[in-house]
Amino acid sequence: MKHLVDLRAYLDALDALGDLRTVGRTVSADLEAAAITRRSYELRSPAPLFTSVAEDRIGMRLFGAPAGVGSRPDLPLARIALSVGLPADTGAAELVDHLVRTRDAAPVPPRTVPREQAPCKENVLLGADATLDRFAIPRIHEEDGGDYLNTWGVIVAKTPDGSWTNWSITRIMRLDGRRMTGLVVPPQHLGLVWEAWAERGEPMPYALVQGGAPAIPFVGGIPLPERVDEAGYIGALLGEPLELVRCETVDLEVPAHAEVVIEGHLSVGRDSLEGPFGEYAGYASTHTSQQPVFSVEAITHRNEPIWPLVAEGRPPDEYHTVTGTGRAAKVLHALRAAGLPVTTVWVPFSAAMHWAVVTVPDDWRAALPGADSTEFVRRIGEVMHNSGGPSAMLPVTYVLDDDIDPSDDRDLLWALSTRLHPRDRRQFWDGRVLPFMACFSPAERTAMRGPNVLVDGLLPAWGEGRLKHASFAQAYPEEVRRRVVEHWDD
Repeated sequence: MKHLVDLRAYLDALDALGDLRTVGRTVSADLEAAAITRRSYELRSPAPLFTSVAEDRIGMRLFGAPAGVGSRPDLPLARIALSVGLPADTGAAELVDHLVRTRDAAPVPPRTVPREQAPCKENVLLGADATLDRFAIPRIHEEDGGDYLNTWGVIVAKTPDGSWTNWSITRIMRLDGRRMTGLVVPPQHLGLVWEAWAERGEPMPYALVQGGAPAIPFVGGIPLPERVDEAGYIGALLGEPLELVRCETVDLEVPAHAEVVIEGHLSVGRDSLEGPFGEYAGYASTHTSQQPVFSVEAITHRNEPIWPLVAEGRPPDEYHTVTGTGRAAKVLHALRAAGLPVTTVWVPFSAAMHWAVVTVPDDWRAALPGADSTEFVRRIGEVMHNSGGPSAMLPVTYVLDDDIDPSDDRDLLWALSTRLHPRDRRQFWDGRVLPFMACFSPAERTAMRGPNVLVDGLLPAWGEGRLKHASFAQAYPEEVRRRVVEHWDD
């Protein structure tokens, strides 16, 4: 499947599936557009495209829930699959495998195009004209610390020596027309790049990209290894190079088909209060922190630009669908690299990035002679704990047989209810946690350390107490099943 080169092609693809809802009435960027977006997640309705925004001055549009769960029951992962160049009917395991394969593939470097071939250069605003006041910047939650202009855009930055260019998503809040602030936190990659500039006493050049090919924010939102350039990974993911164009005022290149590009520098010091903002655990946050300030020095944009927004909160939204899927791919890659027999890994959307599920094939005992399920789960836990980063920040991991689909909540709930001992078969590790992981105590969140648990839900071997499902697939002979299916519409 040929990849979608820009956000507009992606909207056309969603529209063709019936997964796009055009909101023609005038709505306000002050909470209303985000509230509609939030309700669309919770109702699993089509992604809203707002074509008339009350605060708009330039003909811009807002696009909500860009990578949420699809509205069609037969295509729940359509938005995610289309974003990475796969067919809309791609399943969870195939999606994760695609991301895992790309981690080992050779990067496909981007291609630089002249500015006259770059739609993002249709309008160039410099000097006093480069102000955020021209745009309808959304406010997302009532308790937020301000208007959050970046919830699904990618920050482009590179190290002072030019050896690593990082594309990543971080939330960014408007301070005024010429200044913004947002989370810049090591060991996240943007924080590492910023630290390299701050150590030199120099502000970091940056470009903030809104829109473009849907793969761009998708990859910006998943965990990749340090010093891997996202642009090359995207090229490998899609099978062809991305088209980039040089910025106007900083030494960076950005996607040529972006909707809006904001250029400037990030301050050396932590000069502004950021937050609070609703978090992925599903609760309104009260957390604030001192963060650097982004200066706004140039803005380029397409005619009638489309500005994506994510109303983060109770699952599922993009943090769960995209970052969770990327985290599953990171874990699966590590487990396979360790030689463990694993079918897939999934981070269930409804569990708000607090659970992972590892499924294993029926013949895992043959691949690990002499190992029982306790030993197998211990090896899985050691790999996850030692691989660091997002692999370790999953409070609960369930290890299950692959006779269930971990992306199907009905399958998963049945397995968790019937295969887990109420007390036993659990192994614990001490790991890193984040301050907004709701299941931990205040002391653990402050210390950013807490327990991770792996739960052994593996069934006995055949002939040792394992039972068949009392299901259509296993409780009836093949001939009976075939006859039932053939005459189902009768």
